[in-house]
Amino acid sequence: VPDLEERIRLKQGIEVASGVQKSLLPRLPPALTGFDIAAASRYCDETGGDFYDFIPITRDGRAGLGIAVGDVSGHGISAALLMATARAFLRGRVTQPGSLANMIGDVNRLLCRDTDVSGQFATLFYLEIKAGADTLDWVRAGHDPALLYDPETDAIFTLKGEGMVLGVEAEMDWTANRFSDLRAGRIVAVGTDGIWESRNAHGEMFGKARFEAAIRSRSGDAAREILVGILSDLDAFRGGVAQSDDVTLVIVKRE
Repeated sequence: VPDLEERIRLKQGIEVASGVQKSLLPRLPPALTGFDIAAASRYCDETGGDFYDFIPITRDGRAGLGIAVGDVSGHGISAALLMATARAFLRGRVTQPGSLANMIGDVNRLLCRDTDVSGQFATLFYLEIKAGADTLDWVRAGHDPALLYDPETDAIFTLKGEGMVLGVEAEMDWTANRFSDLRAGRIVAVGTDGIWESRNAHGEMFGKARFEAAIRSRSGDAAREILVGILSDLDAFRGGVAQSDDVTLVIVKRE
């Protein structure tokens, strides 16, 4: 009986932690002139290390939005705790003055104080857009590049950038990047590796090619329909195989 009571207490604690973590994710997509945005996270355990966030910002006197997608190493409670810490550091820093590269450097230095003993780390793709503007500014910290799809030419571009993961080396530099031709209809997809590394019963991975095809086939839809369609394709591919990694996806479509 004492063992059973202890297991019940642990389960209740995990359920509370899961509820707290989910409450940190945005409940609704933000409204920003010129953009249609949708996002979702699915955890493979009660808690996870993936996260996404939308942070209202002002750049050059114009309202904008910081879009973050991150992936903390590992799963469970420890990953969830570091995820919440990274989110808090990022939110506190990007609303202050400075360059994107310096902002991410400051977040990394703070995070390194918490990962020095645990050895954990986090990848991050941080993107900024401004109301009605055709520019994308981003920093990539060890995260898979975002994809940009142009339905006019059927071309897919990768939004790359120099920079290692966060939480490993305190004194590291990151590079800010810019794309200045985000025309109407173009789609940006930022995800975590739980999407393309998902496997079916035969051990085959979903892969980047299927991910890109899922975006192409729905390019005329709204951001929410694109998001739901990709996740549905992923579920159908896995079949009855349980999700083995957290899955996070943000879709940004230029209106």
